[in-house]
Amino acid sequence: MRESDKVRSSEEGKARLKQAYKEAGLTQEELAQQAIVSVDTLKRLLGTKDCPNGVERQAVKNIAKILKIDPTDIVDVKDWYPQRQLPAEFERLIYEKTQLFCGRKFVFDAIEDFLQNNPNGYFTIIGDAGMGKSAISAKYVFDNPETICFFNIRAEGTNRPELFLKKIRQQLIARFQLTDVADAYLSTLLTKAKEKLSTGERLIIVVDALDEVDQEAAGNLLYLPTTLPDGVYFILTRRPYNQNEKMLNISPNIPTQKLDLREKVQESIQDVKEYICQSLNDDKYKQGLNQWIQKQNHISNDEFVNKIATKSENNFMYLRCILPAIADSYYNDKPLDELPVGLQGYYENHWHIMGMTAKPLPKNKIKIVYVMCALRSAASRGVIAKYSKQSELTVQEVLDGWAQFLQKQESYQAPRYRFYHESFRDFLHRREIVQAAGVNLHDISAEVANNMTEGLIL
Repeated sequence: MRESDKVRSSEEGKARLKQAYKEAGLTQEELAQQAIVSVDTLKRLLGTKDCPNGVERQAVKNIAKILKIDPTDIVDVKDWYPQRQLPAEFERLIYEKTQLFCGRKFVFDAIEDFLQNNPNGYFTIIGDAGMGKSAISAKYVFDNPETICFFNIRAEGTNRPELFLKKIRQQLIARFQLTDVADAYLSTLLTKAKEKLSTGERLIIVVDALDEVDQEAAGNLLYLPTTLPDGVYFILTRRPYNQNEKMLNISPNIPTQKLDLREKVQESIQDVKEYICQSLNDDKYKQGLNQWIQKQNHISNDEFVNKIATKSENNFMYLRCILPAIADSYYNDKPLDELPVGLQGYYENHWHIMGMTAKPLPKNKIKIVYVMCALRSAASRGVIAKYSKQSELTVQEVLDGWAQFLQKQESYQAPRYRFYHESFRDFLHRREIVQAAGVNLHDISAEVANNMTEGLIL
């Protein structure tokens, strides 16, 4: 176990812990038994026993769970959330996805209940595009720095079984100081990691976006094991799929649970409203949003929140798009009732605003968008121009017009761009959009492939 997996209670935390267990009507012995920790561990947190090396994070979580308080009520928040050693390739995504994150308590409560009540298992979160699955994964990893993680990202080619195994292996070696496992498969790695777990400690692996996995061979997606050692848990996310498309078979002896976000309507409505309220008070958006609201006919902030929540159809990607657009004056000439409904409705509206349905069709710009869709990785303006055979000036016009849908990666000499969310690719591939745009997806994909064969690099 790493030293960073151990923590100490703050002075305020010691007092809060004492107050909490007394309010719960528990003795120290009863609390220790229910939290599956030793009485000595509890005394170390209370400050009545020396604590030179700290106590395990999991012990604090167990105690907090029983007392219905947060771990940060016991441990100072700066110590509970130390400088994170997130996997470098996912660090940017995790920080980005957790900005303005709020709500989803019902999800995290369900996860914790599953972990508490099962010796191992698979917990799967299901939801449509834009419902916040990746944000939930990122938040869980951010709040639980001991978690192992992998985010499948089709647009970046980070979605192959061999890469998944490589990255999970690296993280397990780093956390548990495993040796002689350079070529070990996942089941072997999990068994060896299990041997390093202390009593009550868990190994949790978050795998996001199983629906984006690129895998030709049969068998479980990413070759996830059918059985798990005790203390080992997977938290998975994916879009819905048909039962006959199921690509994850688990031994009947291994506990499994599914949480479908589509079924949690009331909980999601509350989270959506909380997100909108948070945006109204965020320094980046509040001025633009409040100015727009003031221009409406006697609309209160509460009415704005309720109507935008209804239009969102409980889709957080919709909110991520529409709220900045309102703040940036995209909809100054539209009343609240005329704002687009739902994520696909938002994409259609922006497609129209950007002139993609004008007569004659702006075929050069349309081609650029579809070429970017066909590329498997983020690409610079110059490379997009070469693949689409358009001028860099025209490409820049498209990049500017679609900026809110793009992720700009500035760590390269020339910035690279890719579509932020897979749902926009879904929109571009809808039959009526393809037909109206007058494009041939097969021809564009073939042209991109030919350019790759000729040696064009991103």
